[in-house]
Amino acid sequence: MQESKGSIEVVVCIPTFRRPAWLARTLTSLVNQATDFPFAIVVVDNDAANPTGACYARDFLAKADRPFLVLTEERQGNCYAINRAFAEAMAAFPQAEFLLMIDDDEMALPGWLAAIVGTAKRESADIVGGPVVREFEVPVSDAVTQHLLFGSIEGSTRAIDQIHGSGNCLIRRRVFAGLASPLFDVRFNFLGGGDMEFFTRCRKAGFKTWWCAEAVIREFVPEERVSARFLMTRSLRTGSINYVIDRIHNTSATRVLTKNALSLGAGCLRSIALFLRTRRLLPASHPLLVSLGRTLASLGFLPTPYRASN
Repeated sequence: MQESKGSIEVVVCIPTFRRPAWLARTLTSLVNQATDFPFAIVVVDNDAANPTGACYARDFLAKADRPFLVLTEERQGNCYAINRAFAEAMAAFPQAEFLLMIDDDEMALPGWLAAIVGTAKRESADIVGGPVVREFEVPVSDAVTQHLLFGSIEGSTRAIDQIHGSGNCLIRRRVFAGLASPLFDVRFNFLGGGDMEFFTRCRKAGFKTWWCAEAVIREFVPEERVSARFLMTRSLRTGSINYVIDRIHNTSATRVLTKNALSLGAGCLRSIALFLRTRRLLPASHPLLVSLGRTLASLGFLPTPYRASN
């Protein structure tokens, strides 16, 4: 029997967009989590014109006998979807202390939910992140597996300054109350990086962040995301995101532009050093391309990879 909404302690949020088959994998991994606390699932489909993900999630969760909420966000943009998910979760489950997020291209490994919530409780953490292990859906070269874009925080469970992504995170309710709206800045809707800017604000506000090595998520990486062109473009976008975040949090435009100039020199040296160490051009290009992305963003050239074509 489903728990009452008032008894729900934890809510896992999933924004989704045109990936119902992948969402199925995500939801299956969640309903199979073993916990000693009640939890609910919230799904927000960002494809209002054809919400196949919402339709699937509603049918699946009804059969799973798990408290849930499935919604459609009409405004296109991943930050709109994430903000809607967290806001609706807090309103629908008013006693929920812990809000989590997992992406629709991921699955939670056994023990994930118990581990990440357990760390938050034990350490009185405001934010907890965990490892995201990539599983490539096609064979890839060492040049791809060694790429810094597929890197992650490593090491044991411990306090850290900040996490950078929302694909495996827990946020305590009081964090949302302590930050201005919108929680995820909608200026990052189509660029990406709204999660990094959010966690930057959390760090600056003094919220305590922990890393939970036992809370493992698996991300599935499709063929189109391992090409040299995609990875180089994403490196440029990373630099653009870094620039926009610096510009938001630094009132001195001169200081930010100076950082851009220094970044170009440092990026070039780091790329050379990385190439000498790995003898692989693709991963070695990352630092320089990040620096170039910062410069392009300062000139007004911002990519929009998350803007739907129709």
